[in-house]
Amino acid sequence: MVLELSRRDARRLAVRAQLLGAPRPTDVLEVVRRLTVVQVDMTAHVSPSADLVLWSRIGNEYDPDELDRLFEDRRVVELDGMLRPGEDVALFRAGWAAWPGPPPLKEWMEDVADWLDANRACHEDVIALLRSEGPLSSRDLPDTCVVPWRSSGWNDDRNVRMLVALLESRGEVAVGAREGRERLWDLADRVYPETPTVPLAEAVAERDRRRLRALGIARARATQHPVEPNHVGAAGEAAVVEGVRGEWRVDPELLDTPFRGRTALLSPLDRLVADRKRVTEVFEFEYLLEMYKPKAARRWGYWALPVLHGDRLVGKVDATADRDRGVLRVDAVHWDEHTTAAAQGVERELRALARWLGLELVHAG
Repeated sequence: MVLELSRRDARRLAVRAQLLGAPRPTDVLEVVRRLTVVQVDMTAHVSPSADLVLWSRIGNEYDPDELDRLFEDRRVVELDGMLRPGEDVALFRAGWAAWPGPPPLKEWMEDVADWLDANRACHEDVIALLRSEGPLSSRDLPDTCVVPWRSSGWNDDRNVRMLVALLESRGEVAVGAREGRERLWDLADRVYPETPTVPLAEAVAERDRRRLRALGIARARATQHPVEPNHVGAAGEAAVVEGVRGEWRVDPELLDTPFRGRTALLSPLDRLVADRKRVTEVFEFEYLLEMYKPKAARRWGYWALPVLHGDRLVGKVDATADRDRGVLRVDAVHWDEHTTAAAQGVERELRALARWLGLELVHAG
């Protein structure tokens, strides 16, 4: 049987799954477990993204020091630029062992394997130095590569950076600590908690199930994302959404859960809006992170915060935490759907955000 959903049904599935309804959750670790991944980005235009994601769920009771303690205790780990529950390492070990992937290999997989093999001595030098002196930043690691990394992008000749990224994808090194915005690398065995190895097919299926539980509704197949996929394979149940082409997968456990909406200000990297295609199709909302655009080309702002009101995405808030002046400055609220209730909710959340940041709320203009 294929479930038939309205767009409102689909939106509410997504919002409930992402813990953005009422009442708010209270436990940081349980929120990370439920979301499965929280993207790391240290841009502090308002607040680092991971902290903003957790604040959006928990509210002003959220203490960033708690996330730091969970990381230090290895109950939360960083993998591929994402914070994940430490126990989920078990779902990656088989993939590390099969690196660069199960056969048949794609051409790019063969290329990276050949490059790493050609630089085996540098590989061994990095592991030896981390073993004796880690954790270390990538700039403290030796570049003894005999074959430089070649790409058409900005990683050209960034040998150590690319080598460390490949070693992370093999489960050999991991982010052991941070100094400001800089990752400090260490041997993975000293960072990740001890876990069993889940067989590869079983691990992939379980990651699909957990991803669907975090998303609520997703495509079985989607355009490949470089880190965390947007697709969920055969997890959940098949569904169609009124007015949207194609088939979806939904988490049936969320279907009969009562919905209580609220207003939330989201990080631009929030999982609710990360799949831009789903946002367009289900929420009928246009959004792009504009920090990489020239200032004159931005419509909403450098780090504009999407606004959730109930089950609708209704606007973007252009705000800046100006810590030198002690203010959270709001330059504009760009409304897609303006209502009095939404405007009041946004003002409440902005005041709460300013208090949480220890800043005074100021509306420009």
